[in-house]
Amino acid sequence: MILLFDIGNTHTHVGLADGQRVIKQTDIPTLAWFGGGAAALVKKFVGAKPIEGATLCSVVPRATPLAHKALRAIWKLEALEVNARTIRGVGIDYPKPDSIGPDRLANALAAKTRFGAPVVVVDFGTAVTFDVVDAKGSYVGGIIAPGLAAMTNYLHEKTALLPKIEIREIKSAIGKSTEEAMLVGAVHGYRGLVRELIAELKRELRVKKLPVVATGGYAKLIAAKLPEISAVEPDLTLEGLRLARLAK
Repeated sequence: MILLFDIGNTHTHVGLADGQRVIKQTDIPTLAWFGGGAAALVKKFVGAKPIEGATLCSVVPRATPLAHKALRAIWKLEALEVNARTIRGVGIDYPKPDSIGPDRLANALAAKTRFGAPVVVVDFGTAVTFDVVDAKGSYVGGIIAPGLAAMTNYLHEKTALLPKIEIREIKSAIGKSTEEAMLVGAVHGYRGLVRELIAELKRELRVKKLPVVATGGYAKLIAAKLPEISAVEPDLTLEGLRLARLAK
């Protein structure tokens, strides 16, 4: 079995995989690495399953050595750390490769392996990120926009009369309350943003058809009425980490 860590700012996504797929996953608080509890949570998640290898990516530099330390202490393993220097299976055509988030490279590898190239990944997290693999199979860059929650929370925090809302589907394009009006702007407006950016990418890549893979917290909600999105893959980053290990 392969143990996978995708260390994000809020959560660390932990996965177990074999040679074919990610078998199961869970989330632990990234803060747990600093409090000393993360290793115990991971050990409980793994249980008695034998671990033969590990792969990780991290956007929290302070947590990275703590994850390596836990793997050495519990399983006597050195993890493959995915970054621009270690990734295999996807090329990189980017001015400053070391500035690319390692989770974005893992996403690009997973999407290219499944859908071929060119392909685009849209990750709906704190920010919404687009990552582009060109027809040659190389990561060439992307797009970053504010995430849904970041946008609505900003409106609540900076405007006295706008409430904090829970993002959900809204059928009408005309809000009949302040909350509904905010939901229309967030959900329908976000779909418009994503649709237009995909159209721009098609023009720039000079393709009529472009596979688009969605992942992240709001992927299923936004993709529901966007035929431009080819698939929703909640475990895309973990799958990329699994593939990176196999390509080592």
